[in-house]
Amino acid sequence: MQKQSSFGLAKAVPAFLLLLLAVVPFAASYFEQPFYLAFFGRIIIYAIAATALNLALGYGGLVSLGHALFMGLGAYSVAIASFHEIDSGLAHLAITVAVCALVGLVTGAISLRTSGIAFIMITLAFGQMGYFVFVSLKQYGGDDGITISATSKLLGLDLGNTMTVYVVAFAVLLALLLWMARLRVSPFGMVLRGARENARRINAIGLPSKRYQLLAYVMSSVLCGISGILLANLNAFASPSNMAWMVSGDLIVMVVLGGIGSVFGPLLGVLAFLGLEEVIKGYTEHWMAIFGPLIVLVALLGKAGIVGVLEKFDDWRASRAVRIAPVAAQKQESAA
Repeated sequence: MQKQSSFGLAKAVPAFLLLLLAVVPFAASYFEQPFYLAFFGRIIIYAIAATALNLALGYGGLVSLGHALFMGLGAYSVAIASFHEIDSGLAHLAITVAVCALVGLVTGAISLRTSGIAFIMITLAFGQMGYFVFVSLKQYGGDDGITISATSKLLGLDLGNTMTVYVVAFAVLLALLLWMARLRVSPFGMVLRGARENARRINAIGLPSKRYQLLAYVMSSVLCGISGILLANLNAFASPSNMAWMVSGDLIVMVVLGGIGSVFGPLLGVLAFLGLEEVIKGYTEHWMAIFGPLIVLVALLGKAGIVGVLEKFDDWRASRAVRIAPVAAQKQESAA
């Protein structure tokens, strides 16, 4: 049964979707449809951000409603540096990592002094603080945002080119998914998941759960910042709206919709969320009235999201095969 389920839909569907994403640049170039390259590039970038949030939320049990802050910090690391005529991608990356790690460390250390609803609210407060700080920076566009004239130049590549930023983002997503898969079964990941279920037991065996959660929060912050770099180059624009709490809420919905705590859940959630949004928008301007109930329906189908639904189907198919096997063997014996 395990052998059959290990190659079931729960793994086949994400692999197939990744293959489709790899084909998108060639298809968009062949059919001369640059819109789809930009659209799926946005999906990949949000998948990176959602996977980063999944490290804190799915593995560590930290429901952060302020992770859009780090996407915004990554975007503004490019925008502000570009404003001052710095187009080095390595400089943008170094600034993003340093700023996001520092802000993540400070905000995470303070937020982890609380738990539950208090943790959610304090991360929301930090996110909104960042939003209003950048709204007040009139030199860098304020509420209107800022256009990026000099996009990131990284290792001879110009991330201002849509095709280039798509390929780089896809490579980052693949590396991140592989890392998350290995992290999930590593000692660090197992401590994180244990702390999510019962922090007291983790502390009782001599492992400081808060330190592990804080490290996960900081790593998640940095990865979200990297997605912000890619988004800023894709749009050639940065805005305080990237830091709004609604963006953080969307990221949480994407993670939960796909399957919280799973490796491929965030990717599936982003594809479902942004894909359905784009399709429904093409038919009606009242797309939210349709989109909301659809999300509720998926949530009701399984608490583990889309990945959970696929896993249940795999388990059903495997159990059915086990039930049918003796009957088939008996028929063969009778025929013989």
